[in-house]
Amino acid sequence: MKEVKRGFDPKDTLEFSPKSSEKLKRAAEEIYFLLNRGYDVGQAATFVGNHYLLSQRQRMALVRMLSSEKSVLLRREKEQSKPGTPLQIDGFNLLITLEVALSGSLLLAGIDGTIRDLAGLRGSYRIVDKTIEAVELLLNYIEKLQVPEVIFYLDEPVSNSGRLRELLLKKGQAYPFYMQVHIVPNPDRVLHGCENVVTSDAIILNECVSWYNLSRRIVENCIPEAWVFRLPIFV
Repeated sequence: MKEVKRGFDPKDTLEFSPKSSEKLKRAAEEIYFLLNRGYDVGQAATFVGNHYLLSQRQRMALVRMLSSEKSVLLRREKEQSKPGTPLQIDGFNLLITLEVALSGSLLLAGIDGTIRDLAGLRGSYRIVDKTIEAVELLLNYIEKLQVPEVIFYLDEPVSNSGRLRELLLKKGQAYPFYMQVHIVPNPDRVLHGCENVVTSDAIILNECVSWYNLSRRIVENCIPEAWVFRLPIFV
């Protein structure tokens, strides 16, 4: 299988370099100020991004990283220190982040404690070499957590969701925990109001009952070489 770097953009080394960090830090402070006064994050990022002449990718990174203080506190209150059961996993959300980490591509440390990526789905997904590596890494880590049951939810509209389901179920046969993989029209709606959710999606984190920060734990413990961009004012 051909090697693919999920989420790679050659401009990232410049746009998220130490030299660019100071400008992004100032922009982040101003966006955060506006968020805490009720502004929409997209509008705030556009307004501040225009002032600092940020690229579209830099603006999107700040949107992914920043949340209002109220939202951050809400998410932290619901975050679990230990995983519950069944773990209910937003499949594409988690696996793409791990694929990006394994590719050495840009990851973002959110101020809510999550790790996010800029790879995006946009309805198109294909299984690459990093997918198999990410699935094996994930299942090995879940086994160490000693969670007896795991449920994955995959987006039905996304291409190759069926193939990913087959891969997960095939690999999962070698593990002691019970695993289900459901293809659903919209995992966001399924996970709203649920416990033991695994995702970095901000909307789901606001609406779920409780969540476990699995992606950050795997990246930090198993992929120490991953490139995680952090805002020094928050982390």
